[in-house]
Amino acid sequence: MGTTLICVVEDDPIMGESLADRFRLEGFEVDWHIDGESALDAFGSRPYQAVISDIRLPDISGEELFSRAKATRVGVPPFVFITAYASVETAVSVLKSGAADYVTKPFDIGALVEKVRLLTGTGIPDQAMPAQSELGVSEAMRRLAEMVPRIAGRARSILITGESGVGKEVVARFVHRHSPGETLPFVAVNCGAVPDTLLESEFFGHERGAFTGAERQKKGYFEQAEGGTLFLDEIGDLPLSMQVKLLRALQERRITRVGGEREVETTFLLICATNRDLAELVRLGKFREDLFYRINILQLRVPALRDRPDDVLWFAHRFVRDIAGRLGEPIKLFHPSAEARLATYGWPGNVRELQNRLERACIVCSGNMLFSSDIFEEDGAQAVPPPNMDTPLEGYMAACESAFIRAALLQHQGHISETANALGISRKSLWEKMRRHAIAAEPHILASK
Repeated sequence: MGTTLICVVEDDPIMGESLADRFRLEGFEVDWHIDGESALDAFGSRPYQAVISDIRLPDISGEELFSRAKATRVGVPPFVFITAYASVETAVSVLKSGAADYVTKPFDIGALVEKVRLLTGTGIPDQAMPAQSELGVSEAMRRLAEMVPRIAGRARSILITGESGVGKEVVARFVHRHSPGETLPFVAVNCGAVPDTLLESEFFGHERGAFTGAERQKKGYFEQAEGGTLFLDEIGDLPLSMQVKLLRALQERRITRVGGEREVETTFLLICATNRDLAELVRLGKFREDLFYRINILQLRVPALRDRPDDVLWFAHRFVRDIAGRLGEPIKLFHPSAEARLATYGWPGNVRELQNRLERACIVCSGNMLFSSDIFEEDGAQAVPPPNMDTPLEGYMAACESAFIRAALLQHQGHISETANALGISRKSLWEKMRRHAIAAEPHILASK
């Protein structure tokens, strides 16, 4: 996504510099003009997506700037005016003429940034909105994204928990990007994928000649992550023998390579992740209690995708866009039946399942629109077929409604009351729609419900 270009028109050097600096920090590209005429000249060649202008300027007023811009251009960018309290009447006047908004001095520059973000919409660069561009739009993921910058530079050990496929590594990389070692290595290790016989060598490294086949010195994961982040995924899969060695290395921040005699100091941010209940593993004697407390200083929990439905379509559109870019093809659109099915499916495989289903659908589907059946092969005849352009709109919309109701019934396991509540209609209305669309009340599912 390209950078959002805005225009600041402010003759006060302190105010102008403050505005330009703050918006640049927020990820915007800023042109700063100290008079209205120079701003007008720039309007012809610079594709501004918003204009922030003082009402009082040294040559022409902000009101005249806006008026002349409208007279000479088609598609004037939204204007936000800065005004003193005494000039509020003028600001209200330009609002009636089509200006977007105004703020009165003294104003909260953070609130002004939010106004401009809303006005520029999708032009907001990803880095200006990390909560949405990285982790999701649901409340749970926004809270998580807001917390990360506060802890990334202070915590030495973080534990990320959540079901398989929820995006624990995505969160870990997000933490790394907000840590002091963001420009240094991020070393990701799947603890369950390293053979037991190689664990010590892979983690701590080895010296040349330490064992058969060790033809040269090799740095282990601890040294590779020096200054950066060591991410141990599925740490609950580590055998107890390795847990002891890991605990000692974490306590002392020193390791000794296999076959070596000299201790090597290590400094890194440790992030561990697991989809297992470590406390239960401790109780069963399968995970060391002291290691559990060492890595569980600060825990971040990533909710299952079914518990944050707001993120489903947000992820879906991002994945389809990214897949199209990778394949060099136009971005595929979602049919309403597909969006309804995506929003109501339970996602047992979480974000990973969503991504895999969409990647397959984009590769297999030859058209430019994804239908429910493209994403969910198991839906079969329940999916709405591609529309016949000769079909009346009323019939096509009825087909979409039928698909939505079927998906809702499936989501709520056939419970009529729960489905009706989710759809925002009465039980009677739901039964009538089911009869109209010939949706059978399966006896083994819907009886007595």
